[in-house]
Amino acid sequence: MTNFLLFASTVAIWGTTWIGIAMQVGPVPVLVSVFYRFATAAVLFLLVLALTGKLKIPALKHQPFILAQAVCLFCCNFLCFYNAASFVPSGLISVIFSLATIYNAVNARLFFGDSITSRTLVAAVLGATGLGLLFGPDIVLDFDANTWKGIGLSALGTLFFSLGNMASRRNSVAGISPVIANSWGMAYGAVMLAALIALTGTPVVAPPDARYLIAMLYLAVIGSVVGFTTYLMLVSRLGSSKAAYTTVLFPVVALSLSTVYEGYHWTATGLFGLFLTLLGNVIIFTRPAARRATVAA
Repeated sequence: MTNFLLFASTVAIWGTTWIGIAMQVGPVPVLVSVFYRFATAAVLFLLVLALTGKLKIPALKHQPFILAQAVCLFCCNFLCFYNAASFVPSGLISVIFSLATIYNAVNARLFFGDSITSRTLVAAVLGATGLGLLFGPDIVLDFDANTWKGIGLSALGTLFFSLGNMASRRNSVAGISPVIANSWGMAYGAVMLAALIALTGTPVVAPPDARYLIAMLYLAVIGSVVGFTTYLMLVSRLGSSKAAYTTVLFPVVALSLSTVYEGYHWTATGLFGLFLTLLGNVIIFTRPAARRATVAA
């Protein structure tokens, strides 16, 4: 039951954060928007842990891996996703993000020696084909360089997310709870973002209106503090590959919201492309009947 609640919470929260990201794109520079999000999340997270007596400082030997998690999960990936939202609908970004299941399978092989099955290869082909159908009209029939930018940034953001999963998995194995790793990781991420703002001379623009502020608070508190905690608890309980199965359902929620709020228009080709992409992700987690019988025995 605990795993189901963590799974359902993660899908519901992260399926809705994409539209929040789109609402933050505008007059406030991306660097500043991402900084607002994680600075707010870090302060709240660390404050709650301190008040409840649960705040711990990881040992020095673990700090490089906490920093790696921060760079990948609370800095670089969201810089990519926020910039991508300027070029393609947020729902389509979530579809690309759902390929984290494949990224995680490959990276788990590279970093932890997990095996890559033929199902992973089939899933990769289906996912790539599905994305081709989803974005095909914009890329082939009506060439749009901005679409390519959106796809590339989304794919790069998903890679950073997957690498962050690997760091989180290592931290969990080392005995660091997702709550502690997340709280310090968000703080480190906010510090790095502040440094980037200073180094690049990016103007710090105040939240322009209530709509932006509400979106930022939702992303910081619900999307970051709660969402990352539930997701990384799944990573520690089930492993990175199985936890990434939550990303299969994100596009369904995100594209539904994108249709309502961003005017995303569905086509038969696009629907079939989404089906293939989701099918590819499902295949990764479908064990052959013979193996299921062996496990049961």
